[in-house]
Amino acid sequence: MGKKIEDVKEYWDERPCNVRYSLEKIGTKKYFDEVEARKYFVGLHILPFVDFERWRGKKVLEIGCGIGSDTINFARHGAQVTVVELSASSLEITKQRAKVYGLENNIRFYLGNSEELSKFVPIEAYDLIFSFGVIHHTPNPENVIKQIRSYVHPGSTVKIMVYNRYSWKVFWILLTYGKFQFWKLRELIARYSEAQEGCPITYTYTKNDIKKLLEDNGFKITEIFIDHIFPYSIPDYVQYKYVKVWYFRWMPLFLFRFLERHFGWHLCITAVPKSNKN
Repeated sequence: MGKKIEDVKEYWDERPCNVRYSLEKIGTKKYFDEVEARKYFVGLHILPFVDFERWRGKKVLEIGCGIGSDTINFARHGAQVTVVELSASSLEITKQRAKVYGLENNIRFYLGNSEELSKFVPIEAYDLIFSFGVIHHTPNPENVIKQIRSYVHPGSTVKIMVYNRYSWKVFWILLTYGKFQFWKLRELIARYSEAQEGCPITYTYTKNDIKKLLEDNGFKITEIFIDHIFPYSIPDYVQYKYVKVWYFRWMPLFLFRFLERHFGWHLCITAVPKSNKN
């Protein structure tokens, strides 16, 4: 794509992910409460996928914390959390958030490029390595997976979400913005993958792609599933109104869920380190 990590950092510094999920003043408890409520309302699959309670008393390494919704929930449920974030703006908001909830002592904060994790995060074993919607935005995602390998022990779990190539979102981008110009698909996906247009890098994966990436770097997938189609009208959504577009409004729930499970935007993977017997 010709884009560099500096381009990615500049993009997320300008507008941290989910930063406009509330109209309240950034840094206030009401603001953070509203951001969290909205995030998990539009992403109903996130909570069962992460299962925050499971990590009580465990060590969690979160790669790409954004403005800290998941970070705070790990800490709130009693995990000892280490977060890594490329965007200084995002990390600063996460630090504010931790202070608001009195959880700053449960979290260690690191600013840096996750492709070079071992250069600035001390190597130690974690019970969970978690990265939700992050590694597909870095120039070399395989480097992140290689780095993760240094932070696991035999009982560790890795949970990541990357974008699904064969998804409704990709079809919608191709139809709406690309006018079926398939040869521009990679550029179109990057440009329109996020709420703020112009994301420098966005990779998409098939199940086989992500399986190969993980297995080639010493991991074994234990669960993989597809979920999440955003059904709401964008003009209404940015006005904080939840109005479904007409075709989803009239679609039976069972059919919508079928589409989500087969053509959702989120490819959610759980993996463990391979043992010598695997």
